[in-house]
Amino acid sequence: MMLVRDWMTVNVLSLGVNSSIMDAAEILHEKNIRQFPVLDSRGRLAGIISDRDIRDAMPSKFIPGDAVTHTGGGLYTLTAGDIMTLDPYTVSPDTAIDEVADLLVRHKIGGLPVIEDGKLVGIITQIDVLRFLCSVSGSTQPGAQLAFRLNPETFPLSELLCDIKEMGLSISSVFVASDGDHRNTYVRLTGIGEKSMETIVDQLQLKYTILFYVNEGITVDVR
Repeated sequence: MMLVRDWMTVNVLSLGVNSSIMDAAEILHEKNIRQFPVLDSRGRLAGIISDRDIRDAMPSKFIPGDAVTHTGGGLYTLTAGDIMTLDPYTVSPDTAIDEVADLLVRHKIGGLPVIEDGKLVGIITQIDVLRFLCSVSGSTQPGAQLAFRLNPETFPLSELLCDIKEMGLSISSVFVASDGDHRNTYVRLTGIGEKSMETIVDQLQLKYTILFYVNEGITVDVR
């Protein structure tokens, strides 16, 4: 479940190159979306327009009347083709979500059209990536989380997970972030049963460095 096809938004609202920017602004407001793929007369992706592109194209609210735009024409004659970004970054349905996240961050964009066999089949946005992260991290489910700082040469991740299981605890997700010679490891538990977090932490601290834990919405720093 780490591919674009499982998390992308389908039935995408799109614009034609000749669509009015005034119409696009109205749809943007009504549907609360942040980007439109723009299609040519053959239904192929021609570009993309963001909510910022539309805002930048609109005249100041302090300028009365049909203001002249940067293209030299009136606002009501401005089309999607006039302000769209050409050749936008795209992904396929089989692209990994982590690659999508990297593209969104690196290029500071809000979404990527999804193309299959030359046709637009969806769009994957920042919100979709966040939905994915919430799902795989288990953040929407009850349970506790422990944050460890591991030296993989001394105590590999596999050893930590085995020790947690031997304590009779169930693991729902594991995230690892490298930090030089150490790895910050975040382990989410599905539940702790009749054990207290203090008891669990005291036992694991005999062997591992624990940074903090979160239980019932409360974060406790134990460093």
